[in-house]
Amino acid sequence: MLSNEQREQFQSRGYLVLENVFSGQAIGSVKNAAQRIVADFDVSRHRTVFTTRDRDAGRDEYFLESAEAVHCFLEEGALDGNGDLNRPKELAINKIGHAMHDLVPAFSDFCRLPVIGQVLRDIGYHAPLLWQTMYIFKQPNIGGEVRWHQDASYLHSTRPGVTGIWIAIEEATRENGCLWMQPGQHHSPLREIYEVDWSSRTGKLQTLDDTPWTSGEAIAVEVPAGSAVLFHDHMPHFSSQNRSDRSRHAFTLHVAESGTAWGAKNWLQRPNLGSFEL
Repeated sequence: MLSNEQREQFQSRGYLVLENVFSGQAIGSVKNAAQRIVADFDVSRHRTVFTTRDRDAGRDEYFLESAEAVHCFLEEGALDGNGDLNRPKELAINKIGHAMHDLVPAFSDFCRLPVIGQVLRDIGYHAPLLWQTMYIFKQPNIGGEVRWHQDASYLHSTRPGVTGIWIAIEEATRENGCLWMQPGQHHSPLREIYEVDWSSRTGKLQTLDDTPWTSGEAIAVEVPAGSAVLFHDHMPHFSSQNRSDRSRHAFTLHVAESGTAWGAKNWLQRPNLGSFEL
């Protein structure tokens, strides 16, 4: 599927944009499944907020358990001073994670679309394993900022590492919080690492390298719905808060090669669900 030029672009830039890869029907099935999960979500039982600024997210048992479950996480701005929702539930969810591909048929079917496995093999995979999936809502007006980071900080393994596949379920623009990438910076050092001490089930984000994020070189990745963005696990990326009146739904997959040594201190562990090969 990929041309030699596209393969070279992925290797040199660290990311690749593929526009209009998925049909409206395919992304619609995923969107509908996400909306059903939200409809069934009992906010009174789990008022867990997702934020990339929380340096001790591993303390949250709900978060750790989501590695082999389907959990909803709230936006930071969705709760009032009393801890109650300040907007309709369907506009309060930050994301759903992290095992929909195992446990929700619509997500499983989408992940097994031949185009996904083909693209991964075109960039060098032989037996790609899907470790996690996330459905990100980027809600209108309050969709939270995701600070500059590298995915290998949270999902670390031996080389060749993890590849992210970010799929636009809705159009992504600067106004509603599209991704930003730093071309060529996938060769830069890993700045941080997040590890869990499983004896206490607590996590900590540690600084490994204080090389600054060179945001001045960043490029906005604005794409229509149905597009995909593949990126290297050392690629610095970011998305701003959504201050527009339009949501920016996206579905993200993280993949590693079979046989790759998965970090024992990664927060994401799948002892019960096992492997999901694409």
